[in-house]
Amino acid sequence: MSTRTILRRAALAGTALAAAVALAGCGSDDPMHGTGDGHGTPAGASTADTPTGTARFNGPDVMFAQMMIPHHQQAVEMSTLAETRATDPEVKQLAAQIKAAQQPEIDKMTGWLTAWGRPTAMPGMSGGPTAMPGMSGGPGMHHGGMPGMMTDAEMAELAAASGTDFDRRFLTMMVAHHKGALTMARDEISSGENTEAKALAQTIITSQQAEIDTMNKILARL
Repeated sequence: MSTRTILRRAALAGTALAAAVALAGCGSDDPMHGTGDGHGTPAGASTADTPTGTARFNGPDVMFAQMMIPHHQQAVEMSTLAETRATDPEVKQLAAQIKAAQQPEIDKMTGWLTAWGRPTAMPGMSGGPTAMPGMSGGPGMHHGGMPGMMTDAEMAELAAASGTDFDRRFLTMMVAHHKGALTMARDEISSGENTEAKALAQTIITSQQAEIDTMNKILARL
């Protein structure tokens, strides 16, 4: 074998080795990493640039979604009743607005919990969320202490009402319901970590406070 052939083969082997090293280096940039406590982001990516399914999240984020889903579901149920029972045009319009806004938010939060590998209902939930520490019963604090939730009896009374009586009951109940949502949203902003969950919480505060103002104005003229 000539010296030239030996040198050519050595050069080819060196090129192959360099390519293998380069490929191995590229493969180390993509793996997901997490802390084991519900946190996980792609290496080198910021939380803001990461899809919700892989962005960082914490316990308050999970609790916010798990509690706000049934909270929204009840608001949708109340708004559906208004379609056939309300008589005031503004009440009907407002109910349709609430339903149109909150159903997509339910779908969004359900998607987060699925992506996070968390159940859509809180552990131990049966007929309503598990009671939260520091929360006690009372008006607007039903279903395990979730703020703003109506009892089954209150929902039954609303379903049995009609006309102006329904309009007043609906508005009074929905104001309390919305105020409960504001409390939960503020808790998420102060304690949550997931950027998209916190953004939704702020949206809830802005939109539902505006709806509270509108409902109080309607109540004043009924």
